[in-house]
Amino acid sequence: MSGYYLILGAIFLISFIVQNRLKSKFAFYSQMHLQNGMSGKEIAEKMLHDNGINDVQVTSVPGQLTDHYNPLDKTVNLSEEVYMQRNAASAAVAAHECGHAVQHKVGYAALKLRSTMVPLVNVSSKLLNFILIAGILVMASSGNKTLLTIGVILFAITTVFAFITLPVEYDASNRALIWLEKSGTVTRQEQDGAKDALKWAARTYVVAAIGSLAQLLYFASLLNGGRRN
Repeated sequence: MSGYYLILGAIFLISFIVQNRLKSKFAFYSQMHLQNGMSGKEIAEKMLHDNGINDVQVTSVPGQLTDHYNPLDKTVNLSEEVYMQRNAASAAVAAHECGHAVQHKVGYAALKLRSTMVPLVNVSSKLLNFILIAGILVMASSGNKTLLTIGVILFAITTVFAFITLPVEYDASNRALIWLEKSGTVTRQEQDGAKDALKWAARTYVVAAIGSLAQLLYFASLLNGGRRN
């Protein structure tokens, strides 16, 4: 198991660095106040309107970095700071979440696939740790690989989900940045700030996907190296 803990440690360190960089970027661009004086809520509503989306509601949710689009009830949910504040960071996040709403409207394939996988991923995530640990113990004691194989399959599902998330997030950011520029909602400097903030936000998903793949390969290697029935 020492190899697994080494992988976890490396993933944790990289994730920690990226998350802290992301927080510092958003803190910096939160000081870049928009010349148009629009709040995150107003920017979200404008982007939805400009894209002909009239059935999506913009709401405020508690917490930091809790912003998300819910395709089930068609809501763009912005954290309290993003919802109220009037800066480049808020503009970036609000437009990004609306990018998901645009994806939903146009039937973006990766988003549809990701949404289809959500129930399966939720079940896999709940069972995953127990099955993996039990599978390793059973294989070590009896050589039976069945339970560990099931655990690896469940882990593979979450890994595929993590990689499908990447084009969904990058595409939403691209749609947001294109709209911000074409609509004239932000200045050139504010546009550059929004682009930089979203770039670092996207990197958190890249780290998560690579980390998931690394762990999957580790558990798969246990199967290959374990005793045969």
